Amino acid sequence: MNETFDALVIATFGRHLLVRDASGRELRARPFGRGLSVVCGDNVHCRPDQRHGEVHVVEVLPRRTALYRSNLRGRSEPVLANLSRLLVVLAPLPVPDLFIVDRYLAAATSGAIAATLVVNKAELGIGAELRAELEVYAAAGYGWMACSAHSGEGVDALWEISAGAVAALVGRSGVGKSSLVRCLVPNIDVQIGELVREEEGRHTTTAARLFDFPRGGHLIDSPGVRDFTPAVDRLDSRTMGFVEVQRLSPGCRFLDCRHMREPGCAVLAAVEAGQVHPRRYESYRRLRRLYEDLTQARGRQRKR
Repeated sequence: MNETFDALVIATFGRHLLVRDASGRELRARPFGRGLSVVCGDNVHCRPDQRHGEVHVVEVLPRRTALYRSNLRGRSEPVLANLSRLLVVLAPLPVPDLFIVDRYLAAATSGAIAATLVVNKAELGIGAELRAELEVYAAAGYGWMACSAHSGEGVDALWEISAGAVAALVGRSGVGKSSLVRCLVPNIDVQIGELVREEEGRHTTTAARLFDFPRGGHLIDSPGVRDFTPAVDRLDSRTMGFVEVQRLSPGCRFLDCRHMREPGCAVLAAVEAGQVHPRRYESYRRLRRLYEDLTQARGRQRKR
């Protein structure tokens, strides 16, 4: 039987993978078995299959951290692994969907991943409304920075907080994540959004790709999304990953307070007093309702 070797997953495209072994070789690979879920950033055990001329990933090593999402059935799916910082990218255009931003932040907070908001396309100007929302995030405890892949503004500061880390760029399509990769890792020898030829002769766009920082650490570029739902079984059931709720919830009358309509709720009192921003609270309410719907969906699935 062939011996296994350790590798790092540096790209995923469907169930096709690109892994890098300890010597630096990059090899095409596939998960061995339908039940094995492998994502970019995973450390894995691989085994060469000489008969078919391919490499199989046979085991995923324990993840230090991971970004998870829920599918439509409420089941948890890993998206990226072993992150130390999540860079949530938005821009003046397309107009930000802050509810999606909140859900990325909730997933990061629940997964013990540091998160920073990155406002790209700063050359377009940050309007008063967006700046006010950014100050709300800052008051909650989330840092933000403005930058421009076009002009280079703020790129050095972004590099400073990313270097030495395993950082991932996430966000909606069109915010310029791939352009930021080119700024942060200028000497990459692979085109962003590169097409990868599969054995069947088709082409697919890389879903996620890991690049090395020149002085240590990694940067993962992920595909743009239309929506994002954190994995419900990974969220803190009391706070939904909202840091304001986490700070205030110990003051609630009931230990199982949902912070929706319960009497003696410290969160509701803070909203009414203007200490919690109404839009952030509405975002919490939407995620709470989605959490409960998906939790019920998971329960129905288990009963079948």
